[in-house]
Amino acid sequence: MGSLRLSRVPAIDTALKLVTVAVAMFAFVFVVMVPLYNVLCDALGINGKTASQAYTAVSTAVDESRQVTVQFVAINNDDMPWSFSAGERVMRVHPGAANGVVFRAMNPTDAEMVAQAIPSISPSRAAAYFHKTECFCFDQQALAGQAGVDMPLQFIVDQDLPSDIHTITLSYTLFDVTDTVTDGLAVR
Repeated sequence: MGSLRLSRVPAIDTALKLVTVAVAMFAFVFVVMVPLYNVLCDALGINGKTASQAYTAVSTAVDESRQVTVQFVAINNDDMPWSFSAGERVMRVHPGAANGVVFRAMNPTDAEMVAQAIPSISPSRAAAYFHKTECFCFDQQALAGQAGVDMPLQFIVDQDLPSDIHTITLSYTLFDVTDTVTDGLAVR
């Protein structure tokens, strides 16, 4: 009898190679690209990311010769049933002055939920000049069912804001993080 020889099927070889490449690309995106993207955004001050901790204000004069319009946008992620809004949609502020606005959240469900607000600033180059001294976005917000809360934001627009920027839009997206909370702290 002749020897039995296994022949390779080119279509199967190609499919295995494609699956391997796809898995490697997926891993590369989440293992390498996301942290690299975050480092670059922090280093270059792009993508409208704001600081995730309070700014320590320094004594400075208020530039009363100039006004900047600050717009506030409150958005819910698709899976977030809360109502979420800014007390004021637009403010005119002087660079260097301390300002405040209150956002309102209401949990219309019967269950306790935990939310996290993620800020973004437009234009992105204004992010380096928008300083939050107090913000509800620094902490998660836990609300019992049918409860509401006023969430303060205190901020300063830096006097060094480029003179060609006349309007800053601060947008918050509210996410449901209830499933990631263990003993009152989020699991990352």
